[in-house]
Amino acid sequence: MAKCGGRFGLMGALLLLLAVMLTGCDSSSKKTPYPFELDQVVVLTPGKFITYRTDSLVFTQFGRQTEIRSYLVRHVVDSPFTDNLGRTSYRIYRYTNDTLASGSWQPGGSFSITLSTDKMEWTESNRRFVKLQQPLLPGYSWKGNRYLPDNPFEPLYNFSNDDNMQSWAYRCESNSETFSFRNKTYQQVVTIEQVNEQFNVPVLQTNAYAFRNRAVDRFSKGIGLVYRELECWEYQPNTGGSGGPYRVGFGIKQWMIDHN
Repeated sequence: MAKCGGRFGLMGALLLLLAVMLTGCDSSSKKTPYPFELDQVVVLTPGKFITYRTDSLVFTQFGRQTEIRSYLVRHVVDSPFTDNLGRTSYRIYRYTNDTLASGSWQPGGSFSITLSTDKMEWTESNRRFVKLQQPLLPGYSWKGNRYLPDNPFEPLYNFSNDDNMQSWAYRCESNSETFSFRNKTYQQVVTIEQVNEQFNVPVLQTNAYAFRNRAVDRFSKGIGLVYRELECWEYQPNTGGSGGPYRVGFGIKQWMIDHN
């Protein structure tokens, strides 16, 4: 009888151990493998600033001339406020200066950032973008423009580039790389590819339509947005008109040069 009790006692212990192991596996399988929290790459401390060198692509002379205009832009985090959905948001004020910062900083508008546990929303000129969404693992994708209206850049830009912006598939390319640009190197960078599509670029067939959509953001842990590229333009040959070919759209390239 003692032998029998010992055998059943051993069997019970094994069953208990197996149940604990299964429970542990089930619990861990339900956890989302976030590599980091979003507030590690979006720093919203009031008074925090980041200064960028900015190259802006503009088309002048009714779209027949191309220019690059360079200047400095500084983003400064203001105090939190409650948005119209009852969420805590932060106003980010923008200031501009010449490339040598030799003049005074001039107000250049603002935008807002709303940060939650699983996403970061950037709202500017009534356009709401989901710039980041968890889990930020390489290969993860989401519709970052899903809140945009139809043709969000009209009437400022009368082009077809924004016809399907809601379908752009944002994608996390990496979450821990080193990135270098214009003699600046940034560590632990999260790269978010938004779109990279074009047709007839460079414009070699001058009598044919052309367009380019390119957008990418890069965030550095502990700092915030360190690089931004957004280029949306189309080329119209205007073969039936008397004015000749023209381009409509814009482009911007920003990279961080200073922060506190």
